Amino acid sequence: MIIMLLGLIIFFAVHSVSIVNETWRDRMVAELGEWPWKGMYALLSIAGFALMVWGYGLARETPVIIYSPPQWLRHAAMLLLLPVFPLLLATYLPGRIKIITQHPMLVATKLWAFAHLLANGMLADVLLFGSFLAWAMVDRVSMKHRSQRIIPSAPLSKANDIIAVVGGLALYVAFVFWVHTSLIDVALIRL
Repeated sequence: MIIMLLGLIIFFAVHSVSIVNETWRDRMVAELGEWPWKGMYALLSIAGFALMVWGYGLARETPVIIYSPPQWLRHAAMLLLLPVFPLLLATYLPGRIKIITQHPMLVATKLWAFAHLLANGMLADVLLFGSFLAWAMVDRVSMKHRSQRIIPSAPLSKANDIIAVVGGLALYVAFVFWVHTSLIDVALIRL
């Protein structure tokens, strides 16, 4: 559990710099340069993510049950997860989805985390997914009070929504039937 917690701390510390002290972040970018800053940001993010994944895997070996969700919540979670990949793609393929949601990646993160909290009741699950949900909520609120950086993306287009939805649903199907089992070793649907 300690490895997962260390990963969560590193990952969210890096991803919360703009939330906590945007002025310091801007000063560091100016001093180091944009690409060195992005490189350091990426390396720390990857290290935190790797520790988080490794620690989560270790924590699953000795599960501590907090609650046992009823089976029907797993189905509710699957429905909540349906828009997650289209929203992630809409982040980089701007169209009406991005305009309406404003921050589609944060919406996707909140749905993903909440759905996993509905379907999983182990201590490691609550810490992992609860952390992502809390961070996404805090980040969304903080965005109202800070300047927005431009995310590199495709030009605004109505076709982007179609691409995001079709591509996102294809990714959802791939995850449900194959990828989740391969990466997480948890089958969502048994064939």
